[in-house]
Amino acid sequence: MEVSLSSTSCIPLSSKLKHKHGLFHSQIPIHTASTKTRRTKPLSVVNASRQTLSSNWLVSPHDFSASTASPWLPRFEELDATNMLLRQRIIFLGSQVDDMTADFIISQLLFLDAEDSKKDIKLFINSPGGSVTAGMGIYDAMKLCKADVSTVCLGLAASMGAFILASGTKGKRYCMPNSRVMIHQPLGTAGGKATEMSIRIREMAYHKIKINKILSRITGKPEEQIELDTDRDNFMNPWEAKEYGLVDGVIDDGKPGLVAPIGDSSHTKT
Repeated sequence: MEVSLSSTSCIPLSSKLKHKHGLFHSQIPIHTASTKTRRTKPLSVVNASRQTLSSNWLVSPHDFSASTASPWLPRFEELDATNMLLRQRIIFLGSQVDDMTADFIISQLLFLDAEDSKKDIKLFINSPGGSVTAGMGIYDAMKLCKADVSTVCLGLAASMGAFILASGTKGKRYCMPNSRVMIHQPLGTAGGKATEMSIRIREMAYHKIKINKILSRITGKPEEQIELDTDRDNFMNPWEAKEYGLVDGVIDDGKPGLVAPIGDSSHTKT
């Protein structure tokens, strides 16, 4: 129960008032000559707010094996999907790649790697791409991880999304059978003074060369071929992406409505 204290209105509760209303009565009106009637929050509301204090925080898996829940931990059903996936070492990139998204993905990668560097991290991707610098931040974080980072494309992995997909650990990069992959050169606009435009153009050229070098190393193709193939939007189906060297397999067992477990090479279509 919340009680407001001030120098002008501080009224102690008498034993008679306590007896009449009870200490845990849902609402106790307090009247003073100098203030308007004020209703305090029900204890149930206050307690509920305290119980959900950590509902957005990841907790230890051992907490669910305890016979009684800790007073500050959320109930099982209160955990959101992101935290539940994180418990399974799954990260989902399902939006445009920008600085905020990159910070979120990077923090999850570093957390899972610090938690257990011997277990794989699974990064699911459905992204149209976005900022080159933000995507490079995710790429560097993936390479910083000691744990293998398995990447899986479902839906679309385009532009920086495709780059991140291809940057997963070799042998652990996959596409779902109905997904699409698209690569192209960096896009951008330049305006303003001639000097400012030349600076932006040089920066775009730098990123283009950098991405082509990395894709060349990933796919085993010469940089000249990468530059030619990314001159325009280059869409691929999962098997074309595999042949190009962007992924290692397609999760498909050939039966309608069924997909094989991740990493089951016996179900990978050739």
